[in-house]
Amino acid sequence: MINRQTLSASRPAVEGVEVNKVLKNTYALLSATLIFSGATAGLSMLMNWPHPGLVITLVGYFGLLFLAGRFRNSSLGLVFVFALTGFMGLTLGPIVGYYINAIPNGDQLVMTALGGTGVIFLGLSAYALKSRKDFSFMGGMLFAGILVAFLAGLGAAVFSIPALSLAVSAMFIILMSGMILYQTSAIIHGGETNYIMATITLYVSIYNLFLSLLQLLGIFGGDD
Repeated sequence: MINRQTLSASRPAVEGVEVNKVLKNTYALLSATLIFSGATAGLSMLMNWPHPGLVITLVGYFGLLFLAGRFRNSSLGLVFVFALTGFMGLTLGPIVGYYINAIPNGDQLVMTALGGTGVIFLGLSAYALKSRKDFSFMGGMLFAGILVAFLAGLGAAVFSIPALSLAVSAMFIILMSGMILYQTSAIIHGGETNYIMATITLYVSIYNLFLSLLQLLGIFGGDD
């Protein structure tokens, strides 16, 4: 006969299995979406497609983000995750193409930004996984910071303010680094149990981290 002590002892083990499952599924889906996004970015560059513009990018991003969240508990959610990351890859291609073709040593800047993004993501993820620290306290600060940075970024784009754009890029590097810690911590502590939503958060963090690093490197590398 199973007593209460046995049930209490088995609960953490069951929870640990669930956490590992979410973590495994998240990294598997994240890897697949990054590859798919890279492919669509490459296609966009190969076909020399223009950037869709700020309005279409925002509508497409938030629309697909809503649909992915709406169907996060079904297989249809996976379709919208790939639609979202593929679309973001299409918007990324023209930006990367500009840096490669219009800026001296642009290909090196892109590779440096890509390498820096990988090092930051892997380093922060490894730290969160190994230390097992709870970074849930960062949630409110990150939300407020991202909202401020997003609005400032819109202002910098609309009014063409280079100094503000530079500051926003620096802010996003810090905020996206914090988001990686926060989301990884949420997974290992059971705060995030849906691997689709976890994947989206980490993908968006990586995407913005890469763009912000690329912009900073472009500015300090001689892009006026």
